[in-house]
Amino acid sequence: MARKAIIPRKQNFRFTADGAESVLLVGDFTHWQSQPIPMRKGADGIWTVTVELAPGTHSYRFIVDGEWRDDPECTIRVPNPYGGENMVRQVA
Repeated sequence: MARKAIIPRKQNFRFTADGAESVLLVGDFTHWQSQPIPMRKGADGIWTVTVELAPGTHSYRFIVDGEWRDDPECTIRVPNPYGGENMVRQVA
């Protein structure tokens, strides 16, 4: 029986921060701060990035101008060891 290939899926992340100088996407898929993914600011003040993630459950957060921030659009959250919450993205 052949194994089914794990095909990464494109996932869009967005964060509204009109006055921000930088927004980074970090998560278990970036080894958190080891390999942050810079996001791009649109003319509308919305920062976006598209990444490919393997199917499964992924935890993430944003770093906005050096400060950890939650994703206000994310409804699934889990406590983290630092007294805050990590956002959860389910990839089918």
